[in-house]
Amino acid sequence: MRSKFFENLWGLYNRLFGFFSNDIGIDLGTATTIVYLKNQGIVLCEPSVVAVEAGTSNVLAVGEEAKRMLGRTPGNIVAIRPMRHGVITDFEISEAMLRYFIQKVNKAKRFVRPRIVIAIPSGITEVEKRAVEDSALHAGAREVITIEEPMAAAIGVGLPISEPSGNMIIDVGGGTTEIAVISLTGMVFSKSVRIGGDEMDEAIINALKKNYNLMIGERTAENIKMKLGSVYPLEEEITMEVRGRDLVAGLPKSVTITSEEIREAMSEPMSQIVEAVRITLERIPPELSADLIEKGIVLCGGGSMLRGIDKLLSEETGLPAHLAEDPLTAVALGTGKVLNEEKILKAIVKMQRRKR
Repeated sequence: MRSKFFENLWGLYNRLFGFFSNDIGIDLGTATTIVYLKNQGIVLCEPSVVAVEAGTSNVLAVGEEAKRMLGRTPGNIVAIRPMRHGVITDFEISEAMLRYFIQKVNKAKRFVRPRIVIAIPSGITEVEKRAVEDSALHAGAREVITIEEPMAAAIGVGLPISEPSGNMIIDVGGGTTEIAVISLTGMVFSKSVRIGGDEMDEAIINALKKNYNLMIGERTAENIKMKLGSVYPLEEEITMEVRGRDLVAGLPKSVTITSEEIREAMSEPMSQIVEAVRITLERIPPELSADLIEKGIVLCGGGSMLRGIDKLLSEETGLPAHLAEDPLTAVALGTGKVLNEEKILKAIVKMQRRKR
């Protein structure tokens, strides 16, 4: 009885402050942070990068400005990515980054703390989840509600998750790939693998070292992936000139590479993603497998925009694969829909309490 009273009191408190605050949905990604502002839509999309003064926690730049400094900073400035594989690796820096983003979108009502719905990978531990919640609370949230990324993505792309039928979503992000089959507003089976765009970038760096004795940075590798990256043979292969440092001579050097070489370089991380998809399909009930033959797989996340990923997954699984209409913002849109629909929000909060 007592706990019910406090629960009702807390609900009244949130409704009261809800009139004055701008509630926020956040896709806190390894590579990119996207923020959704209630009743306004997506208002911010910036790299998850923070530039600090070396040896201190003095923040000099956040987001796009900080990303431009990656690999180009003098000795007294360090550009840090506080998220790795979808989890916080530097609590203090991630808190500073979140505070900057929250204040940037909430400046009109900066004296009222917002309620935040934040997406997290489905495979993280309770300790890692608590780190995200604490970081957001210290950054200025009055309440933090976490939602697993595959569920947020499914809501964001408009899948009928409340129906008694199977819906499969794959979210290929910068640090993780989230795979889930959802039915009746619950995840029947989910798998999170710590493979994503970062591992593909690393594979490209290693391939150029091995094949050309050429050293390139993270930003160059990401640019190559975006321009040449494919995971399925192209009708017409493409080339580009890449500049870096010769590992033997130590001098600047440029080489011309092909999309076929980059596809070969990315084959290892991609094969791990395909294997995780296979495992997910093996673990679900046959009735849901039958649903997926008709509905297929929905792809979202920045990594899903690689050329041919839908064709590769369709070929490997025998199921149709479709790219979401707006793959990059699917998770953030999902957090926004949760904020706007009280029924879904209550269901998620109830589910979290059960898990605890």
